[in-house]
Amino acid sequence: MIGTIRMTWTGLESASVERATIEYSETGIRVVAQIEGGDSACRYALSVDADGRTSGVTLECGGRELRLERTDAGWSVDGEGRPDLDAAVDVDITATPLTNALPIRRLGLRIGGAAEIETAWIAVPDLTVGVGRQRYTRVGPAAYCFESLDSDFRRTIRVDDEGFVLSYPGLFERVTGS
Repeated sequence: MIGTIRMTWTGLESASVERATIEYSETGIRVVAQIEGGDSACRYALSVDADGRTSGVTLECGGRELRLERTDAGWSVDGEGRPDLDAAVDVDITATPLTNALPIRRLGLRIGGAAEIETAWIAVPDLTVGVGRQRYTRVGPAAYCFESLDSDFRRTIRVDDEGFVLSYPGLFERVTGS
């Protein structure tokens, strides 16, 4: 698919609004988004290659900027190598449900299928980056159980046909977007 779509989510815990533009091309996906309100007001841009792997993220929050980049040599954060992130293929930005779509789309799980992954986990608003160990289990045609393997956090999220979050109970609801 080549083209552009726009989506908007409301943050239920933080009373925020996220507006995202998702551009599909032959080489992958580029997302540009802004989150207003709440504790996590920020802007970010991320790129995903044609194989569904995140290649870069720039995030601005509170006058600070964070840059993550994945190359053949591995991940770097603000230009510094981060070998602890070597197993990560996706990023997970705490302030947005959009990044849950990255592994959902890439993994292509069948109903009943599950996968454990590591992500480059970005905490907003403090912009720290660590390893996030997660499990996704497809529990229905449009539902995935998301579990943090580093805590007891677990939610069943509903997604659209493209894998983008419609409902993330207690945290986010999509209000517009195809």
